[in-house]
Amino acid sequence: MRVNAPVTQAVRVLRRAKVAFDDHPYTYIPGGGTAQFAREMGVDEHLTIKTLIMEDDGHNPLIVLMHGDRQVSTKTLARHLGVKHIYPCDPLVANKHSGYQVGGTSPFGTRRKMWVYCQASIADLPTIYVNGGSRGYIISMCTADMLRVLQPVLLKFAQGGAERRPDTGDGSECKLGSERL
Repeated sequence: MRVNAPVTQAVRVLRRAKVAFDDHPYTYIPGGGTAQFAREMGVDEHLTIKTLIMEDDGHNPLIVLMHGDRQVSTKTLARHLGVKHIYPCDPLVANKHSGYQVGGTSPFGTRRKMWVYCQASIADLPTIYVNGGSRGYIISMCTADMLRVLQPVLLKFAQGGAERRPDTGDGSECKLGSERL
């Protein structure tokens, strides 16, 4: 844990839920996304989860969680949700819904309560890396804790490519270096 880690709304939510997590500050580069973090930290991008704020055709916002190295099939997601279209939100609209700045959006502690849809294969990972609520700030946590706190709807909506299992060490359990509650 670094001494000057940001205390974001996401951090507050995770502390209240008694979730252990580790801080991973990195150099934020506009447009660098999960690939920038994965390169800088030497982490498999598949374990780095992007948080996307999207809207359905009725302008209802939703949170979408996807592996960093995969894309969202908005057509597949729309079909699952029974709507005609799903669109990425304009960044200003996304900021308004989430309370976070695009590039620093966390699924935890959003300003507005939104449904959370998670690529089902994320649930199979022992540990994930996800934005902690600030640009240049990622946290790692046990996936089971993310599922417990967010209670997302698990669906398959990754675009193209075969499912893969990343190199996660022995893959049997979540291991964090520092307990932070």
